[in-house]
Amino acid sequence: MPANDHAIQQEDRPDLLLDSLGYVGVSSDRLDDWTTFGRDVAGMQVVDSTRRGRALRMDSRSHRFLITDDGGRGYYGFEVSDAAALQRVAARLDLRGVRHTAMDRPTRDHRRVTDGLWCLDPDGNRIEVFHGPELADHPFSPGRTLGGFRTGVLGLGHAVLLTADPRPLIDFYRGVLGFRLSDYMFSPFEAYFFHLNPRHHSLAVVRSDGPGVHHIMVELAQLDDVGAGLDLAEGREDGIRVTLGRHSNDHMISFYARTPSPFMLEYGWGGRSVDVERWEPYELTEGPSIWGHERSWLTPELRLKARQMRIQASAEGRSYPVHVREGNYDVVPADSWIPATRRPYVG
Repeated sequence: MPANDHAIQQEDRPDLLLDSLGYVGVSSDRLDDWTTFGRDVAGMQVVDSTRRGRALRMDSRSHRFLITDDGGRGYYGFEVSDAAALQRVAARLDLRGVRHTAMDRPTRDHRRVTDGLWCLDPDGNRIEVFHGPELADHPFSPGRTLGGFRTGVLGLGHAVLLTADPRPLIDFYRGVLGFRLSDYMFSPFEAYFFHLNPRHHSLAVVRSDGPGVHHIMVELAQLDDVGAGLDLAEGREDGIRVTLGRHSNDHMISFYARTPSPFMLEYGWGGRSVDVERWEPYELTEGPSIWGHERSWLTPELRLKARQMRIQASAEGRSYPVHVREGNYDVVPADSWIPATRRPYVG
């Protein structure tokens, strides 16, 4: 492991300043396509449909996704608990010499938050920090029948950013904003995963040719809703960018759908929870997935490498427990014909 990455692992846990990924802003001139995708494939509720924008709901919040036809790069809104917590973020940014700007009234109204600020990360991604999100005045009504999304204190899900040089982003998100490292890997590609709450990661950074967003993840409450989303996405032209599979680190069973924008939506179920105060970061050497997840975005050479790593995981009998909500499972009898040959799961 390079010395600087060893130092990342060994640093003390940063002070947590942020609570979760609260919302994502997307710039797109394909608003009608986003309406169809968000409603019919992702199962979100389309609200506030205007000539220049769309808002998508996932839960009791007024929105989680904002799509606007403004020609910008988009933004990521991270939530804090109250005005005092927002001031602590501002003080940290001042201490580290990071320029930041208070949200003006039109921006607060558009985001539907009480107050907030914004700054740019080292790659120019717009990062917003806010408190006081508006709750909708009517129940969530999904765009198609499903059991809901896993949000709450865990937030919207996670965002994965691309960068030519991970270190400045790591220094910013970990050293300035207080994200905590979950794990990292160097093969078949270089990536770093960071958490804010029990969700295994709310942010990840992947080395690539340049800045951008790789994907946004949303987690479903029921596995069958992921399967239904898979069928619906497969019915669209080039609808699947990464096949169904299971991740090695957060244990998510998911696929990646093509969105109307140049990034993917990971649609998953069954993510693990981490102990925020006791979690120890580690190098992920078995690859990003133990099965599935054929990645069309990788080069042929790296796709082969990733496939070989999955085959090795299968040969080793690598397995993980299934992470379910209380009451969302049945325990079946221990049938005598099931051989007890698999070794205990690797956790």
